[in-house]
Amino acid sequence: MKSNLKGFCASLIDPKFAPTGLKVALVVGSILFVINHGNALLKGQIGRDRLISALLTYCVPYMVNIHGQYISQVRQKS
Repeated sequence: MKSNLKGFCASLIDPKFAPTGLKVALVVGSILFVINHGNALLKGQIGRDRLISALLTYCVPYMVNIHGQYISQVRQKS
């Protein structure tokens, strides 16, 4: 379990996983951003708290995609 967590953390910056993760984060994160923060953006109500939330809106799809790629690689090796 501990080695899987270390492997996953290392895979977050792995050059073979990152391009796909970034593309997914950009597309899915943008859709989620518009759904969750679009109204506030249009009204000019993007404060510090909402900005942090918006950044997480992009981080989560990236991490989920990297996790999927990492698990797929681990399963192929075993």
